[in-house]
Amino acid sequence: MKKMLANAYTLDNAETTKAFYDDWAGSYDEEVSENGYVTPKRCAEALAEFVDDPSLPILDIGCGTGISGQALKEAGFATIDGCDFSAEMLARADQKGLYRNIFNTNLEDPFPFEAGIYANLAAIGVLNPGHAPASTLDAIMSLLDPGGLFVFSLNDHALEDKTYEARLNEHVDTGSAALLFREHGPHLPQIDLGSNVYVLKKL
Repeated sequence: MKKMLANAYTLDNAETTKAFYDDWAGSYDEEVSENGYVTPKRCAEALAEFVDDPSLPILDIGCGTGISGQALKEAGFATIDGCDFSAEMLARADQKGLYRNIFNTNLEDPFPFEAGIYANLAAIGVLNPGHAPASTLDAIMSLLDPGGLFVFSLNDHALEDKTYEARLNEHVDTGSAALLFREHGPHLPQIDLGSNVYVLKKL
């Protein structure tokens, strides 16, 4: 199996990241699973605590090979769409039969749909330097109607970049969102990497 995890946190731009994940798609599930990847389960279970109707559509942003979609399905979410900018990752996700729809995204048009289409949104393991900057949080929140929920994670590397939590705190402090849940816990325990899980509600 091709080992690539050690290089995943050294990526510094979107094009390099896309090529890296296209190359990793074939061995991604096995490598992250053997390192105990638990953040998708933590995110899905945290979101489920606050969702009244899990049959409403949710978008799994940066769905990769579908590990996050599987966690959402197991937590009770019934209508899941997925998007990612790696075509190779999406092909793996499509094979799992978890998603109602999947679509490829790009930096020029990352969310090619109208705001309010999805009741809730997830970005699990997506917000990282080199993957998606802190401003992505603003773009995602703009896609929700009031009352919509957004679950996301920041691993320990992302937490070192203070712009992510600063942007989160700005949404809360200005009254555009309420922080329902924040908890630090394991991310990839075999390499001693943790993550924060958050649930935000659009106000």
